[in-house]
Amino acid sequence: MTAHTLFAESALLPDGWASDVLFEIASDGSIAALLPDAAGHPEAAYAHRVAGPVLPGMPNLHSHAFQRAMAGLTEQRGQAGSAGEDSFWTWRQVMYGFVGQLTPDQVQAIAAQLYVEMLKAGYTAVGEFHYLHHDPEGRPYADFAELSERIITAAQVTGIGLTHLPVLYGYGGFGGQPAGTGQRRFLHDANGFLRLINRLLQRHDGNPQVRIGMAPHSLRAVTAEMLKETLHGLDEFDDEAPIHIHIAEQVKEVEDCRAWSHQRPVEWLLNNQAVNGRWCLVHATHMTEGETARLARTGAVVGLCPTTEGNLGDGFFQAPEFLRQRGVFGIGSDSHISVSPVEELRWLEYGQRLLYRRRNMLAVNGNASPSVGAALYRAAVAGGAQALGRPIGQLAPGHRADLVVVDTEKPALLGKAGDVLLDAMVFAGNENPVRDVMVGGKWLVTEGHHVAEHAVLARYRATLAQLMA
Repeated sequence: MTAHTLFAESALLPDGWASDVLFEIASDGSIAALLPDAAGHPEAAYAHRVAGPVLPGMPNLHSHAFQRAMAGLTEQRGQAGSAGEDSFWTWRQVMYGFVGQLTPDQVQAIAAQLYVEMLKAGYTAVGEFHYLHHDPEGRPYADFAELSERIITAAQVTGIGLTHLPVLYGYGGFGGQPAGTGQRRFLHDANGFLRLINRLLQRHDGNPQVRIGMAPHSLRAVTAEMLKETLHGLDEFDDEAPIHIHIAEQVKEVEDCRAWSHQRPVEWLLNNQAVNGRWCLVHATHMTEGETARLARTGAVVGLCPTTEGNLGDGFFQAPEFLRQRGVFGIGSDSHISVSPVEELRWLEYGQRLLYRRRNMLAVNGNASPSVGAALYRAAVAGGAQALGRPIGQLAPGHRADLVVVDTEKPALLGKAGDVLLDAMVFAGNENPVRDVMVGGKWLVTEGHHVAEHAVLARYRATLAQLMA
């Protein structure tokens, strides 16, 4: 049943830009039908006319929502007793101190504010890599899914599509080393973790805005046996559920993995698991040429988070070789020191330019268009949709009606159209190009404002006042 119709003078469809596009949006929030060149169609006269070119919304495939509240608080040298030798590992100690104090109400307030910011920036779906499970002493809440439910509530309040990825975290280092006190809120054994997954699946089955997957935190946080047992259990619940994992983010991680297994992290995973298109390997920064080619051939998505990877000093992903092998990627904002798909795409390209000292590096996968911005946007939308395991990422019948209307009145976008518009969005300024956002057939952002932004911000402001006191 059609709920309403939209008419766009320009829209980016799976096979390219189209003009005078009529959208029929079903009552379940999906696109029921889509007709290009429909200026003369009888329904076009009554359809809601959008105020700019229409893009498929960008999926954000990697998020730690609570970290948005600590953005900007880790930029002082020596915060974790490092005597000025700051690294990912000293940043992690600061993060553990911050996360140790959060209450369920605060977790929900932070996530809701973040999701409003995502929507206003053009992210229409998020993969929440959620590892905060227990109370500050490491004890389960009365509802052991409490903190997952707070994330899901934040997504429902704001309207963003959610792939919720509870994190399996059992150990503090490769080979089953004991976890530290800073990790006690994260920990599960295999049985407890599968109980959590099952409860969430039962509660949210049939909700088209919520998908449940799982995320083994990293190879250092699980044992081979634990990973095998939980993946088998997940398959019994849902053998197509997304699986995300941090991997090869830091040189030390690679060195520690080699000391444990005589293999590098990506090498070990590919040798020991049937990695395929339902997997998302987050970061995968430090790979050999052979690993890069093998990973591309699996069809798994690489989850790239350039602003966080730059902030943490991770290194550069080997993007040109991965894309030459027709590898799949998407983008995420991870620690949320930036909440902008444009900035993630820009720094993905700029990182490669700095590394190789050349321009226009990532016109990906043999795309016929010479536009780097358009190629990056299309590839990240497709890879993000695959990683989140939901029917999103395309303006096409049967997919969710998740779309972004571009504000072509922004000075940097004046006179731009088609792929040149996408180039200008990515590379020509820092002003947010998003005017309106629809998710699941509902307008959530109009003229740059989210429908719930004032109430969400008030709750977030009160939370920050508590945390910063």
